[in-house]
Amino acid sequence: MKTEKKIHNSPDHYQNYKLMEIALLHGVAYLTFNNPPINVLDAVLISELKDFAEKVASDRSVKVIVFQSSNPEFFIAHGDMNFVTDPASFISLADSEGDPLLNPMQQLHERLGSLPQVTIAKLSGFARGGGNELAMALDMRFAVSGKTWLAQPEVLMGIIPGGGGTQYLSRLAGRSRALEVILGAELLDSATAEKYGIINRAIPEEEIDAFVSTLAARMASLLPGVIDAAKKAVNAAFHSTNGISEESAMLGRLFGEPAAAARMIASMEKGAQTVEGERHLEQILNSI
Repeated sequence: MKTEKKIHNSPDHYQNYKLMEIALLHGVAYLTFNNPPINVLDAVLISELKDFAEKVASDRSVKVIVFQSSNPEFFIAHGDMNFVTDPASFISLADSEGDPLLNPMQQLHERLGSLPQVTIAKLSGFARGGGNELAMALDMRFAVSGKTWLAQPEVLMGIIPGGGGTQYLSRLAGRSRALEVILGAELLDSATAEKYGIINRAIPEEEIDAFVSTLAARMASLLPGVIDAAKKAVNAAFHSTNGISEESAMLGRLFGEPAAAARMIASMEKGAQTVEGERHLEQILNSI
């Protein structure tokens, strides 16, 4: 797997990071971790991610964010173990704007998970503990087949996942498998992670770059408001007692946009809603 090349320079406010690089291309921000030797999620990286999240949340030019690593052996190894031996250094990272009931790593992951952009983890190598939790907090995860391993080994250290892992795993894999992963503390290969629903897909190494970049570009080209509406409607299924009404509200909002009607008309002019056109509907829609 290759990391995306910096094709376009980032604005100045995305260029001053020590442990990550930001490349912007056609509405997609590629965030590449570079914290040698193993990309530990330490105090500096947490602070930089918080700063990035604050800035990108209001950046309407960015529609999709891909999180990746410059090191194919480690996405993010795990949270800094020094946080356990020096709790004060961890608490000092608390976000004054975050939920005071959450610890700093939970605050960060929830901030990343609530970004208005589509967030994608492109995984290769090891992602344990806080590294896996960060990936699970994002909207989607794609991993290199046979070269990605995920784990929550905290119980072997006398603690439990505390960066959101108990919650994210339960939503993705279900209660029984979440308990298996947490209490069993075994390293999951990409095939098992895909089977359990922890990642979206395991993709061959020679195909993952093209797959993720194509998917990200397609999403970034969607009409304004579509990503926001889709995320709010899907999120409502997990955080609302009546998510179906949120779906209706989001659809109604988009129905009122002239651009949506124009897209429908253009698609029918190219053959949509005909026998032959329906055999290739995605091609028609992508060509508009």
